[in-house]
Amino acid sequence: MGLIHIELFATLDLVGQAPGGPDEDPEGFTFGGWQAPLIDEVSGAQVGAAYAGTDALLLGRRTYDIFAGYWPHQEGGADDDIATLFNRVPKYVASRGNPDLSWAGSSQLGPDLAAAVRDVRERHENVKVVGSLDFVQTLLREKLFDRLDLWVHPIVLGTGKKVFGGGAVPTNLTLLEPPSGSPHGVVLLRYGLADGVPATGDMDAPDRGRS
Repeated sequence: MGLIHIELFATLDLVGQAPGGPDEDPEGFTFGGWQAPLIDEVSGAQVGAAYAGTDALLLGRRTYDIFAGYWPHQEGGADDDIATLFNRVPKYVASRGNPDLSWAGSSQLGPDLAAAVRDVRERHENVKVVGSLDFVQTLLREKLFDRLDLWVHPIVLGTGKKVFGGGAVPTNLTLLEPPSGSPHGVVLLRYGLADGVPATGDMDAPDRGRS
């Protein structure tokens, strides 16, 4: 069985909507492209390294349409490594409609998303979920992921779709490595899915913090 890694970009108030550009998800949201001014060499290299070994992409419909219109035309350019990877690996699309699947290697997931994702996981070793915030809610709710890479950016928007939206379920995560910051203040938090659900306790208990 393979691993599913979710790659997300968020603000300090955990807004994850439309980080890449103003046309990404503009309905009712005026801050599209908020990530661009904060990207630097360190955070850019972290993102590139996160894709190492990827052998399949899981994407929501909106993200897929954006990627399909962009990445097939980027080989040989500044982002050649990622473009070549994305164009080569299979792409699985979560959509209730009829997406244009002309991007080579693309196919649509079945209506039972949880079952379809489990099938993808069985057939691949290193599956990446990029953006796809609405689809990610299903993966979080079903606990169908192994690692969550969260790049937290030093801005607060106060509006927009959140990384953890309504319907999120109580979940334990474990920090896989020390947080890593970039010159522009972007912090990478890398978490793995852990067993159980969050516990409660008494801050006044003499043994608090002990395992």
